[in-house]
Amino acid sequence: MSKSFNYGGQAIIEGVMMRGAKKMCLAVREPDGDVVVHCEDLNPHIYDGPIARIPFLRGLTMLWDALGLGIRALMFSADVSLGEEDVQFSGPVAWGTVGLSLVIGVGIFFVGPLLIVGFVDRWIASHFLSNLLEGFIRLAFFLAYVWAIGFIPDIRRVFGYHGAEHKTINAYEAGDELTVESVERRSIAHVRCGTAFLLQVVIISILVFAVLGRPPMLLRITSRILLISVIAGLAYELLKFTAAHQDRWIIRMMITPGLWLQRLTTRQPDRPMLEVGIAALQRLLIEAEIVTVEEQPASGLAVSATSTAAAEP
Repeated sequence: MSKSFNYGGQAIIEGVMMRGAKKMCLAVREPDGDVVVHCEDLNPHIYDGPIARIPFLRGLTMLWDALGLGIRALMFSADVSLGEEDVQFSGPVAWGTVGLSLVIGVGIFFVGPLLIVGFVDRWIASHFLSNLLEGFIRLAFFLAYVWAIGFIPDIRRVFGYHGAEHKTINAYEAGDELTVESVERRSIAHVRCGTAFLLQVVIISILVFAVLGRPPMLLRITSRILLISVIAGLAYELLKFTAAHQDRWIIRMMITPGLWLQRLTTRQPDRPMLEVGIAALQRLLIEAEIVTVEEQPASGLAVSATSTAAAEP
């Protein structure tokens, strides 16, 4: 099997989404135990066109599309896991949810720390220290959020599927056969994990904002919001670079904090979770014509599959 493309994924409710260069497939377990697999085309201009080869710009477009795709996948998986008959994968509600999630995230993690610093700013003589304090508050918010949501039972199950996603991709990239036994042996950590990406966003924001001085508060808030896209683009390129050079000792040191943080966002999956992760990746490889149905080991799962063209926003 070709490993020239780095496959990615996301844990969803009672399931796993896997994404390639041209296709996305997700597998969700229904209440009766069967697995529903849904596939659709991705936007070719974003994932396999000229934009995908332009540094920084590719990160912004891919991240925006991935965010929308992830929200829609979560909504789809919620309907399937609850046994809903009329399952939709797109629509204004999905994109409205994306917009609302962005506003809340920016407000809490970027504007919130700045407002907190504003209460004590008069006693901080150094512009650099003021911005540095803001950055460490942002980091504390992020770590506290990741730690706290792990106590929610439903989120813990999603974190189990997160572990299944990582194990499945690790097994594939190692050339293992995609069976529960071989996938189960693999690590639940992965260098291209979204958790590591978010940590890099926070750390890069500390470095960038620290040198911006201390203009009036309104201008500081505006700069934080406007520079989010730049910081995300930088973090995306850094994630790709470190993943491609992880065999070097200095890169291993750089990625270690992200791997440690994944201990909070992943759980050891049970075998049914692994089956779902394998079903999603197997279908994606078949859709991408990397393997055939005959080359895949029989899973014993009752699987129903659907496939559509790329959904319009």
